[in-house]
Amino acid sequence: MKGIFRKASVLLEVYYAHMVEYRAELVLWVLSGSLPLIMMGIWMQAAQGGRFGLTPVEFARYFLVVFFVRQFSVVWVIWDFEKEVVEGKLSPRLLQPLDPAWHHVASHISERFARLPFAIALMVLFFILYPQAVWLPSLQSFLLCVPALAIAFILRFLIQYTFAMFAFWIERASAIDQFWFLLYLFLSGMVAPLELFPPGVREVVLWTPFPYLVHFPAALLIGLPVDVVKGFLTMLGWCLFFFVCNRWLWRRGLKRYSGMGA
Repeated sequence: MKGIFRKASVLLEVYYAHMVEYRAELVLWVLSGSLPLIMMGIWMQAAQGGRFGLTPVEFARYFLVVFFVRQFSVVWVIWDFEKEVVEGKLSPRLLQPLDPAWHHVASHISERFARLPFAIALMVLFFILYPQAVWLPSLQSFLLCVPALAIAFILRFLIQYTFAMFAFWIERASAIDQFWFLLYLFLSGMVAPLELFPPGVREVVLWTPFPYLVHFPAALLIGLPVDVVKGFLTMLGWCLFFFVCNRWLWRRGLKRYSGMGA
């Protein structure tokens, strides 16, 4: 057990140092996820002259939390893994007594700690400019949001890492994720809260993994009505599904891998 923790700590320290070297670029990465802040302005303006079930202040809080959730759930593993397979850089990692996936996990977790100060600074600036939106979530909401946020990251990572396995068969596995991102953009709650969807559409969407990547953790934190038990069970079910698919594709893909790509 001590050996596992030692390896994990070394990986995290190495990748954190690597991420800190690019802290200027981290600012750009944080700002690149500012779509929720843009949508916040649009929906706040629309709420002043329409009936959407949420007030301008509630829209502001929702999209601010969505921005924060996105800072923790953003994933880029498919581009790294695709490059490793196509260029043959996966070979050295296959010689190590460690699944290559853990390198990507450590890289993502370390990057979260590196970008956190910039995300918090941006949120503080927003509260200074718009003090009406300031609020403190209840303890129960906070305690529910933390595991939901962690599982959302795990699910997003598993989804993209599963798509990355297709790099063993095609050179541009990232194209699959780009198509998936279109669905994710509209069904995750990043463009509009799910409360604005027609009831029938919302019921169908809630059985897909998309709402649990953004909307579910955000709704828990700001206190929107959600089915907590169903939400967590659905997230865990999708995590299990993509984990099984990932391991199956990994074993089959390795049989096609040649040291110079798939």
